[in-house]
Amino acid sequence: MSYFHEQQTDVNGLSLHTVSTSKFKTNTIVLKLLAPLSEQDVTYRALLPYVLQRGTKNFPSSTVLRQHLDELYGATLHVDLSKKGENHIISFRMEIANEKFLTDATPLLEQGIKFLSEILLQPVTENEAFQDEIVSQEKRTLKQRIQSVNDDKMRYSNLRLVQEMCKNEPYALHVNGETKDVDKIDAKSLYEYYQKCIQTDHIDLYVVGDLDQGEVEGYVNKYFTFDNSRQPVVQTPYTTKEIKEIEVIEEQDVKQGKLNIGYRTNSTYKDEDYYALQVFNGIFGGFSHSKLFINVREKASLAYYAASRVESHKGLLMVMSGIEVQNYDQAVSIIKEQMAAMKNGDFTEQEFEQTKAVIRNQLLETVDTAYGLVEIVYHNVIANINRSFEDYLNGIEKVTKEEVTKVAQKIELDTIYFLKGMGGTA
Repeated sequence: MSYFHEQQTDVNGLSLHTVSTSKFKTNTIVLKLLAPLSEQDVTYRALLPYVLQRGTKNFPSSTVLRQHLDELYGATLHVDLSKKGENHIISFRMEIANEKFLTDATPLLEQGIKFLSEILLQPVTENEAFQDEIVSQEKRTLKQRIQSVNDDKMRYSNLRLVQEMCKNEPYALHVNGETKDVDKIDAKSLYEYYQKCIQTDHIDLYVVGDLDQGEVEGYVNKYFTFDNSRQPVVQTPYTTKEIKEIEVIEEQDVKQGKLNIGYRTNSTYKDEDYYALQVFNGIFGGFSHSKLFINVREKASLAYYAASRVESHKGLLMVMSGIEVQNYDQAVSIIKEQMAAMKNGDFTEQEFEQTKAVIRNQLLETVDTAYGLVEIVYHNVIANINRSFEDYLNGIEKVTKEEVTKVAQKIELDTIYFLKGMGGTA
């Protein structure tokens, strides 16, 4: 069974990915710009998409731009930032009605692609710089986004774990950059960085919907043109440093302690044992039936939450839990016991089969939305492989208990980070 078909072509310096499917009544257009994570650029890059979405030469203010989206039958535009491995990704996401389902013959798909090209290639400028007022406003908002991570102690503790665990590695950089670097940016320097992006970023355009691939390619060819000097996607190498288990304890005025533990998996999305790693994580801490949830939260009543997740392209496994300070030693001990059980193959057939079924359902739910579908297939760009969705599902289905045990045995504990309240003892 084929769930969807992705066609890929190179058009004028970008990679066009067309997914034709009758599942959706709207067309979705996602533009992704990728560059290596770097301390020098990370804050510029975090600011750039928010400035670009403020206006174009044809739609020079937020008000006019939003009015145009309304005229396109209520089309939507969103931007966001992400890290995958040691790559920093800007995404522009647009959803627009499919004219096939309208009585009006407005060429909406063409207008959507044209509009997105204007957002990227025809920003509002003055004297070879962005507009000062827009840049100043977006700098203030960026500082608030960075600060919001510090205010949310669950996100903060995960960030601090990554900073400690990945010191001197690009992955330690936060996706929104650093507050101290925001003030250094001005309208001219940001515009210069933008020009560099346009020339060197690896750019992928995804168009998903009930559409014709040839027609889409024609529109992209008409509205998008780049100098073809693209950087290759960074293939994140396994960290070769000697892993010495470290413990970092930090005090703040918090009511609930945050215990985060980082492991190196020594396996990433492109590896054959990645499927087994996903099943491992599902049994270990990924779901509500997992060992961490059952043993740390339910049986021992030590944690308000206890879960794990895999960073697929950097090869990290993160455990996150919220505990009382006095339960620190016991919680660490029980989490380590669950990892030891996984390495010893100590899990039941029911846990194993249930996990595979939940992962399958989760994947099918993800591709039930156009944005989720794009995120699934974009993994291939990051990993520089060609894995179909069917391969992914079959790979999960074929995983054996022995493979899960084997992948578990590759996992190494790297860093324990604990954020605790003032004055308590851990």
